Amino acid sequence: MSMSTNKILSHIGRWARAFVAAREANVAITFAIATIPIIGAVGAAIDYSHANSIKAALQSALDSTGLMLSRDAASLTNTQLQSKAQSYFTAMFTRPEAKNVTVTANYNASSGSQVLLNASASLDTNFVGILGYKTITVTASSTAKWGSTRLRVGLVLDNTGSMADDGKMDALKTATKNLLTQLKNAASQNGDVYVSIIPFAKDVNVGSTNATQTWVDSSFWLTSFLNKLLCGLSLNLVCFQQKWNGCVMDRGDSNGPNSNNYDQNVAEPKTSIQATLFAAEQESGCPTQMKGLSYDWDAMKTLVDNMSPGGNTNQPIGLIWGWQSLVGGAGLTAPAMDPNYQYQQIIILMSDGLNTENRWSNKQSTIDKRMYDPSNGSGTCANIKAAGITLYMVQVNTGGDPTSTLMQNCASSADKFYELKNANDLITTFNAIGTNLTKLRVAR
Repeated sequence: MSMSTNKILSHIGRWARAFVAAREANVAITFAIATIPIIGAVGAAIDYSHANSIKAALQSALDSTGLMLSRDAASLTNTQLQSKAQSYFTAMFTRPEAKNVTVTANYNASSGSQVLLNASASLDTNFVGILGYKTITVTASSTAKWGSTRLRVGLVLDNTGSMADDGKMDALKTATKNLLTQLKNAASQNGDVYVSIIPFAKDVNVGSTNATQTWVDSSFWLTSFLNKLLCGLSLNLVCFQQKWNGCVMDRGDSNGPNSNNYDQNVAEPKTSIQATLFAAEQESGCPTQMKGLSYDWDAMKTLVDNMSPGGNTNQPIGLIWGWQSLVGGAGLTAPAMDPNYQYQQIIILMSDGLNTENRWSNKQSTIDKRMYDPSNGSGTCANIKAAGITLYMVQVNTGGDPTSTLMQNCASSADKFYELKNANDLITTFNAIGTNLTKLRVAR
């Protein structure tokens, strides 16, 4: 549109300069001639304003079309994409005075998914036609981008005994499966969204098939009298590999957390440093086996269906394995990050109670301090946030417990802590978190 306007104004300028330079003819004729550029100038302003209005409507319809197309553009052929773009745009661009309207759409996934749109339209002029410009052409362009930010989400889910009360486990299963569907739908291609699931109680379950791995420490398991009964009193490494149920405790020394705080970080396990290894335990309340980062949505939903409540609460061990799942190692795989994308790493911890037991203590304040120490801002939560990971904390408080200041302090910001008084509120809360994680961004 700017080129046409410039030509019109230039034409008017030439008329005006010619009029000023003229020195002959009578006054009436001179006045009549003078009205032509004056009318042209006024008319150009009116036509220009009208064209601007058309352009604004064109841009708005194009932006909306891009958002609509982004839902399924990756699965459409070029012909289908163009057809849908035309259909959406026509429904939203309602300016009958615009003529020769065209819209084109192109999908590109080289650096995140995006739809590139261009539109043009022409309108008849009302005034500047006397200067020889019968129409003005307006154009607009828009880019709907999504997927340039990829998601990696660790779901750390309370599977303790109290989850059997007040419909909490059923609500958690429904909420989690709904969230998985949301995250699946946010991915235009495999790998755009990865999710891990870490059920926790006092321990976590890394899977008994890892019994031979060097990062598993079997020494504690092999000292248990109850495990001797499992082995027919022949307690040895072979029996461990056959009978272990996959549960591991917090990392550290047997008499307490190591001075290097391995229970609060994801330092690489080393066989030369026993405190870095994950100590196996035959915990009776061993939760469902965890699953590392994946986009096998059906398998994850099956895992969720298999969760069952049992055991005491140790939020720190759930958090540390949620973090471990995002970085990989210790039996978990974290695919390499593509430099063409930005990555958002999230941990969502859901728990219905206060900490009651870890490897060394059943005193809440002691366990809480390992997770977050308000006196110096240290602990597992502080380390996770320092690593650039966003923490959502969801407390399901149906039993009248105090609001968890620990979970409030651990959340990345005040709006990322939720206290729910009703189990079914988990469904709407997980939905709200999922919606926040999968928002689209429109860029012009």
